[in-house]
Amino acid sequence: MYATLLLHSAGKEINEESIRKVLQAAGVAIDEVELKRVVAAIKQINIDEVLKQAYGMPVAVAPAVSQAAASQQAQQSKEVKEEKKEEEKKEEISEEQIAEGLSALFG
Repeated sequence: MYATLLLHSAGKEINEESIRKVLQAAGVAIDEVELKRVVAAIKQINIDEVLKQAYGMPVAVAPAVSQAAASQQAQQSKEVKEEKKEEEKKEEISEEQIAEGLSALFG
């Protein structure tokens, strides 16, 4: 089915040979009976209409993915802030060391 959608989106003809090429390129074992059955079924389907109907349906998975992505982004932001704090501490230490060094020179 994915090979069929790929071919459709590329504007290529959907037939046994084109699907076979896609599957071979992906390294998928080809079941000839299943291939013939898919091609016969696809010829009776208006893929554009099916996709239009599918896009009109609400997707419950999308919000969960967005929340997971937001959570991951928040974690990365937190890590970046922690790294900046560590760098600032290192800079403060080095400034103190410079001050000590200067006071040792000019005592």
